Amino acid sequence: MDYGFIPSVSEEEIRKERQRARQLRSTRWWRQKKQRGVCHYCGRRFKPSELTMDHIVPLIRGGKSTKSNIVACCKDCNNRKKYMLPLEWNEYIEAMKREKDPSEPL
Repeated sequence: MDYGFIPSVSEEEIRKERQRARQLRSTRWWRQKKQRGVCHYCGRRFKPSELTMDHIVPLIRGGKSTKSNIVACCKDCNNRKKYMLPLEWNEYIEAMKREKDPSEPL
């Protein structure tokens, strides 16, 4: 589902936010987040080395590299989520559940 919300984010802004994300990756905060070994989105357990950093609101959609916008998630969820906003991601997950079990209510 596309809500048409694509803010104008410059390449320079994205570059700066990616640099901030790299800085956060080297912090104790991030190491502790990964040590929990749980994907924020699917809730499955992983080795910390298998978790990736994801921006809840993607950089290209206006998100920032702040602790409140970054979660640890598995590579599969990160690849499937791509540039989705939380609302879009939730709708995607619900649609996937319905495909697996069509009798499940909306």
